[in-house]
Amino acid sequence: MNSEGLLMVISGPAGAGKGTVVKELVKDDSIRLSISATTRAPRGNEQDGVEYHFLTTEQFEKMIDEGGFIEYAKYLDKYYGSPRKPVEEWRSQGKDVILEIEVQGCEKIKKAVPDCISIFIMPPSMEVLEKRLRGRGTETEENIIRRLERAKEELPLAEKYDYVVVNGALEDCVEQVKEIIRKEKQK
Repeated sequence: MNSEGLLMVISGPAGAGKGTVVKELVKDDSIRLSISATTRAPRGNEQDGVEYHFLTTEQFEKMIDEGGFIEYAKYLDKYYGSPRKPVEEWRSQGKDVILEIEVQGCEKIKKAVPDCISIFIMPPSMEVLEKRLRGRGTETEENIIRRLERAKEELPLAEKYDYVVVNGALEDCVEQVKEIIRKEKQK
């Protein structure tokens, strides 16, 4: 069996519960979450190294030049990327690594790391997704509508993923993802 840890991409629309699933998965000491880097400013109580690694544009571009990202993109004049070094270090130590990234980043990861496993977290329905977004109490009506429209664009892309897991009940969803990890480790 391969002693190198798995690299997993977990994506899904806002409100599907992917962040909650990931929080449950990383309770296992053998799984790490890769923290993305960005050049945008921290929002609210966000802390450097917790939600993101907050970098200047110059720092980010230097990392690009040095091959420091597995993938990166520029969105609304701000960079976002997955730092390469911690991912490679954790994997070499036998730790499994999760990249919780947007659908667009998944294709880049699959090209850069062909043995990665991609998992799409799907809401049970658009109605449930809307209820979850509204239940957060953190979104404006405009943002809810925008996120629902974005979800309609993202859901058909699930077919490009290795696995699709419907998040109806959190415990069941987490257990299904853990089962995927067990199966992949047996290959």
